[in-house]
Amino acid sequence: MYTIQAPPGHPGQPAVLVACAFLEQQVTIEAPDADLQAPVLKAGEHSVHGTSEILRYVASQHAGNSLYPDNLKASIDKWLEVGATCEAGALAWVEPFAAKADDAARSAAQASLTTALEQIKVDLGQQERTFLLGSAPTLADVSLAAALSPLAESVLGRPLQAHFAPVLEWLAGCRRLPQFSKALGALTLCAAEEEWVQPSKKDAAGKKKKGKGAAVAPTADGVDGKPAAAADPAAAAAAQAELDPEKAAKKAAKDAEKAAKLAKFAAKKAAEEAAKAAKGGGAADAGEDKKAKEKAEAEAKKKAEAEEVASLIAAAQSTPKGEKKQLPESMYKAYHPKMVEAAWYEWWEQCGFFKPDPAAVDKPPFVIVIPPPNVTGALHIGHALTNSIQDTIARWRRMSGYNTLWVPGTDHAGIATQTVVEKKLQREKGVTRHDLGRDAFLGEVWQWVDQYGHRIHDQLRRLGSSVDWSRCVFTMDDKLSRAVLEAFVRMFEGGCIYRDNRLVNWCCRLKTAVSDIEVDYIDIPKRTLMNVPGYSEPVEFGVLTSFAYPLEDGSGEVVVATTRPETMLGDTAVAVHPEDPRYTAMHGKFVVHPVSGRRIPIICDAELVDMAFGTGAVKVTPAHDPNDFATGKRHGLEFINIFDDNGLINAQGGPFEGQPRFKARVTVVDMLREKGLFRGTSDNPMRLGLCSRSKDVIEPVLKPQWWVNCKDMAAASCQAVRDGSLQIIPKEFEAVWFRWLENIRDWCISRQLWWGHRIPAYYVIFEGEDSKASGSPGMPSEDMGRWVCGRTREEAQAAAAAKYPGRAFSLVQDEDVLDTWFSSGLFPFSVMGWPDATPDLSAFYPTSLLETGHDILFFWVARMVMMGIQLTGQVPFKQVYLHAMVRDAHGRKMSKSLGNVIDPLHVIEGITLPGLHDTLAGGNLDPKEIERAKAGQQADFPDGIEECGTDALRFALVAYTAQARDINLDIKRVVAYRHWCNKLWNAIKFAMMNLPPGFEPPRQQLVAADCPPACRWILSRLNNAIGVIVQAMEAYDFSTATQRVYALWQNELCDVFIEVMKPVMAFDDSKPELAAAKRLTRETLWTCLDAGLRLLHPFMPFVTEELWQRLPRHPDMASYASIMLTPYPAPSAAWDCPAAERAMEFALATVGAVRKMRSDYGLTKQKPHLYVACSDEDKCSQLRSLQLEVATLSASCDVALLAAGEAAPLGCSVGIVDEATTVHMGLKGILDPALEIAKLEKKSTEVAGRIEQLKKKMSLPAYDKTPEDVKAADAEKLAKAEAEQAAAAAATEAMKTLLAAS
Repeated sequence: MYTIQAPPGHPGQPAVLVACAFLEQQVTIEAPDADLQAPVLKAGEHSVHGTSEILRYVASQHAGNSLYPDNLKASIDKWLEVGATCEAGALAWVEPFAAKADDAARSAAQASLTTALEQIKVDLGQQERTFLLGSAPTLADVSLAAALSPLAESVLGRPLQAHFAPVLEWLAGCRRLPQFSKALGALTLCAAEEEWVQPSKKDAAGKKKKGKGAAVAPTADGVDGKPAAAADPAAAAAAQAELDPEKAAKKAAKDAEKAAKLAKFAAKKAAEEAAKAAKGGGAADAGEDKKAKEKAEAEAKKKAEAEEVASLIAAAQSTPKGEKKQLPESMYKAYHPKMVEAAWYEWWEQCGFFKPDPAAVDKPPFVIVIPPPNVTGALHIGHALTNSIQDTIARWRRMSGYNTLWVPGTDHAGIATQTVVEKKLQREKGVTRHDLGRDAFLGEVWQWVDQYGHRIHDQLRRLGSSVDWSRCVFTMDDKLSRAVLEAFVRMFEGGCIYRDNRLVNWCCRLKTAVSDIEVDYIDIPKRTLMNVPGYSEPVEFGVLTSFAYPLEDGSGEVVVATTRPETMLGDTAVAVHPEDPRYTAMHGKFVVHPVSGRRIPIICDAELVDMAFGTGAVKVTPAHDPNDFATGKRHGLEFINIFDDNGLINAQGGPFEGQPRFKARVTVVDMLREKGLFRGTSDNPMRLGLCSRSKDVIEPVLKPQWWVNCKDMAAASCQAVRDGSLQIIPKEFEAVWFRWLENIRDWCISRQLWWGHRIPAYYVIFEGEDSKASGSPGMPSEDMGRWVCGRTREEAQAAAAAKYPGRAFSLVQDEDVLDTWFSSGLFPFSVMGWPDATPDLSAFYPTSLLETGHDILFFWVARMVMMGIQLTGQVPFKQVYLHAMVRDAHGRKMSKSLGNVIDPLHVIEGITLPGLHDTLAGGNLDPKEIERAKAGQQADFPDGIEECGTDALRFALVAYTAQARDINLDIKRVVAYRHWCNKLWNAIKFAMMNLPPGFEPPRQQLVAADCPPACRWILSRLNNAIGVIVQAMEAYDFSTATQRVYALWQNELCDVFIEVMKPVMAFDDSKPELAAAKRLTRETLWTCLDAGLRLLHPFMPFVTEELWQRLPRHPDMASYASIMLTPYPAPSAAWDCPAAERAMEFALATVGAVRKMRSDYGLTKQKPHLYVACSDEDKCSQLRSLQLEVATLSASCDVALLAAGEAAPLGCSVGIVDEATTVHMGLKGILDPALEIAKLEKKSTEVAGRIEQLKKKMSLPAYDKTPEDVKAADAEKLAKAEAEQAAAAAATEAMKTLLAAS
């Protein structure tokens, strides 16, 4: 029972009533309290304040409800934030609260409400849903419907109703539900003709509202109000515009501009009010009053800018899905990722830009397949790296004239998906897969895949991945399933796949076998307690337990030792070395098993036994140890399996039957103690195998399974690398490739699961025989010769009839499914339609490149190569590029328990520190680990993660690829690239300001020799950049490519060329020579920006598209709708100008010397005269041609070249450029020498004090014990202080000289 109390008319109260109606909870409503600021819910002694918090609380108290499901919590929380914004906005416009809001507050609320409504409209339009987050209402619908209802009924006039028709249709749909209508009543829309109905002063006094804002009666068909809106001509026109995407986009832009202006006005009013309040508060003095005013104005300005940006983002996001974004006429003053990245991807996809051209026979193909992410997965930083690199390559190849195909897909992830669905069924319905049966359970899995399987696709779109979505596949699709079936049958018929009863890596937690490379090994140095899944108490490892087997004839005992005493229940021999004199007399004798009484032979085996280790006698358990298995085969020993699939002791364990294996470890030792056979324990280093998925301890178990003979395929895969058919990049991984494949073991492909490709093998049972005679498939009694295979049951029936002619039989299909990596191994050719000879297979196979992380070189890459060669006769791709693994900034592996896991969406969108803390909830961390993780997040991200956008994240990840095997990802670097995007933005903004209206790019390619000196230089540097970048891309040297494109934009284009062209833009157009220089400079700027954006596009697709669309279009480029379709820049001999590069290099060295002097003397805005003395005539000539550029870049008044022997004027400081060049900076009239001397002497005294303190500290006797890092830091501080002292002394002397000359 809950009790709710709220201010009169507060929209939060009906929201709570609606939620409780859905939850079937009773609520007592207390009388309204005008003193309350927000609703308060009471549940016993517990109180909850605020609408959003109350909604979360009541929903979380009732597990399993659909209002706040676990899988949607993050999305619902975002909508609850929007709901809170709408509720706050409603309180500024709806009575009785509107009386407390002034015009400024109402304008600000209008801007935020407009943004929120646009956001809701866009989401509803894109998703085409009845409700905000799917097919059923959630807290998102409850919160927003309650907040927007009073606005729809009394504030939003007909024009806005028409514009936001999808929102009102959604609201009407909610209000029709009985849970909503009971609390909110029937929806009656506002009938006003204006957009926003202002509350009147009479309304503020509490009187009834009449006239324009009066509500209309509900319509006959319900509550959507559409007939009323359509009856009005203005509303009809607006509704018609809604049907026209171009008009809708333009209207959204105008609405955003209007909202931004309102926000600015509101902020200005708020600043004035804040300043008045500060002044009226009795400030201590005028200074405090001024500070208060400045602070209020700054806060108001910041708020206005935020509102303006929000409006621009809303306008961009309101672009109809698939339509080209309409760019505002003027560029906003700064770059904002959300604004820039909105709408472009949907347009690219809708236009089919990602698809290859089937008619482009003249284009060479470039084909790449995506490493298919798990269908259960969400985007992680590894996906972000992989797809950033792949998309960079794909876009570059597409622009470079290749017919590019990038095939997307997802993997069915057998173990992971089955585990997720099993947990869901247990949590929601309390049933297991066995309760449902195989077919019903698979139906549940498919339902889960249909509901959640496309999340990863949407996240890949966020990254800008230019994949051909029309070819998107799922490894359980019919097409790929048919390929899997065909591959198995062919490999079975060819003898490559066989059945054998061998040891497998058994995971008791997952109840399935896993392959060798799915086992992680950890080193246990000594006796160690570890937590094992499924056990409440830690389990002891790293202990060698010794016990005795009594000889059968009573003549003595044999002492053996083991780290797994529970396995003694399956011992079938004791082995000794044939040359060990201690056991010569025991050869051929038997010992007696203390549990079962079995006679166990003592065997001689020089291969298994090391005489020097332990007692020299070894217990042999052939069914549970790889070495013992081989020994058992050599000696024909009995194989006794003592575990069931759950890791419990089976009937072979006698009195220990039913005990978990690690509990039996303790009870078996207790039994040995009781029988007097225990001989002690000792620490023993060991390696422990863990399942990479469940972290359970792997148990070697004997099971009949399907195996792939890898020997010949592995040899062929090695030969492909040796003969150059397959190139591995970096080359260092070739040695790893050979080492693994040359020592490969056969591959177990059976998995004891239901979700996956069921093995097309059938066991033959003859008519009339009992189970003992027939054996049981999958059990030790199985007759492995009875298996047949077929693409269909009929084909298998025919195979069995041919194998056993004249006999009646039935077939039982294998219950197991294939290892997920089996289907993934076929991916490069199954996606092309193999085994059919399809046009795609002919045109696009073998593929060009496989790009992935080096961690799955054997999981996936090797298997694709082996199976490609085996089934198609060709390597599946010509190159393999292996990227590094992403670690945190400190080089640590990312782990939730360390709090250093980086979600790429958090980097793209930004997240607060509390938001990061919230991500730790709902996982498997215990409270101590959560606290440690929070501390890690606090240390690494004290202010959360700043919004960086997709482009900055992509560029950072690709730039990091030089770091060999590991990438130490520092978010600060991503943030720096986000700010660099602002540099690009401003460069284009500068161009748009300086390219005159109607500017036409040059029709002919510029020739550097015909241009002014600075233009010759930048064209030559552009040419250099193009050559370096293309060469680096060909070698997949992304680090060099990103460094060079960054240097082009940052160091050459923005820092130099754009700066030196500013005075050129002021040239007098009436003078032909100056007008020509001005024209060529503009054309050079356009050339550099156009080529620079195209160079950068593969790395940063969104910002380059947005900026390129703003540039005037070259006639040759007019046919290209998007930058991604334009040709990638190629080097041009006409742009090469080494002489111009040498001249500018010298000029920039001169500028550097001047800047150092300016820094030394603290010059900021002053522009002194420069005098350059140079004894090298070539350098004089270079400098003479770049005098204006040197003056501009060094912030100097002018630059004069001194004649040979000519002295600089008195009162100059001197800087050395090189052995032939000295620059003199005139300080007379710029600085007051006496004042500067006083400042410098004060500074010298302060620095001398620091030096004295450091030297005193370093001379102390105990300083030798100081840590080395502290010593190094002290030495660095001392060196800096001494350099500072020397610089101050030199500057003092220079000032004294200047003073003497004054």
